[in-house]
Amino acid sequence: MAFSTLRLSSSSSCSRKINAVIHVPKLPKVIPYFSIPKIPTTKPVEELNLREGFKRIVPVEKTSTAPTHYKSPNSDAIAATTQLYAILEAVADRVEMHANIGKQRENWNTLLLNSVNMITLTAATMAGAAAIGGAGMPLLALKLSSTLLYSAATGMLLVMNKIQPSQLAEEQRNATRLFKQIQTQIQTMLAIGNPTEEDVKEVMKKVLAVDKAYPLPLLGAMLDKFPAKFEPSVWWPSNQQLQKKNKSCEGKQRGQKNNGWSEEMEVEMREIIEVVKRKDIEDYVRLGNLVLKINKILAIAGPLLTGIAAVGSAFVGNGSWAAVVAVAAGALGSAVNAFEHGGQVGMVFEMYRNCAGFFCLLQESIEATLEERDLEKRENGELFEMNVALKLGRSLSNLRQLARKSASSRMDGTAIDEFASKLF
Repeated sequence: MAFSTLRLSSSSSCSRKINAVIHVPKLPKVIPYFSIPKIPTTKPVEELNLREGFKRIVPVEKTSTAPTHYKSPNSDAIAATTQLYAILEAVADRVEMHANIGKQRENWNTLLLNSVNMITLTAATMAGAAAIGGAGMPLLALKLSSTLLYSAATGMLLVMNKIQPSQLAEEQRNATRLFKQIQTQIQTMLAIGNPTEEDVKEVMKKVLAVDKAYPLPLLGAMLDKFPAKFEPSVWWPSNQQLQKKNKSCEGKQRGQKNNGWSEEMEVEMREIIEVVKRKDIEDYVRLGNLVLKINKILAIAGPLLTGIAAVGSAFVGNGSWAAVVAVAAGALGSAVNAFEHGGQVGMVFEMYRNCAGFFCLLQESIEATLEERDLEKRENGELFEMNVALKLGRSLSNLRQLARKSASSRMDGTAIDEFASKLF
């Protein structure tokens, strides 16, 4: 009996344990919605006002976040700067392009000169050998070879004299130098800052003027290598305003009157113009016409001599004079070709055109500056005088001495015996 009671109690306790493990007491239901307190939306300035106890609340929405002295960037200056950078890239590309083509055309001159001279001398040697070689097939072969070589040399000389490779190379060298000047001017404008639309238009005109003065293609746009009259090169716009604005206002900063100009300086600049016109430009025009005539004579004489030699070589064996004409004309043709293209007469002609154009540009620049009656719109007088002196290779004192010498010679009615430029 006691054993059965103990068994029932143990089974009952085990049953309670199992029930306790299986039947977890239910928790109270969680409220699905919480009442989240609202975060105050007071602005920082309002909160600061409340904490400090201010009675007046500053409206944050109307407070400006930028300082009062701040100004929006100038859209015109930004647009002009962007355009100048685009032009700068185009100018840099032109510099590289003209430099490469200049080297190529210089190689043309060297290769064509050597080739034509070798062909001409070989043809002359064959003509001489045919004259002493007897008769038969060897004579015919030598005559035919000599005639063909002379004919080839004549054709190559006609093309070579037409395009003048040495002059073409000099044109590209000048174009490279001028585009580098424009590149430097653009970089200076960008360094100074605040470029205008007028600056962009002026630079564009300069670029297009150099493109027109020194074209790249040979067919259709090539410059005339044998004009009827010598004319200086013109690589600046015809309607260009040569007078530049004095952006730095250097005269005002130094406290000078009339922007650095005086009546004596204007008289000095006019005397410099007279010396440039009477001596430098006139001398280069005279030399240019002389070189032009020499180049025309050489360009005609070279192909003419080789053509005569080709005809003479065809009659070698029919008389002694045919061989003499073939050999002598070939030798003279080779000498003329060497003098014309080896001496680079075309390059000398183009150099004189460029030098005369330089002095014409200087003359127009000084005249345009003196024609401007508003002194404040002129370039600073001292700066302008220094630029003129540097372009002529003189010091300021030497430049003033030249002006006084020119004035005294005009009063005496004598010609000045000195050129304005000491550079070239």
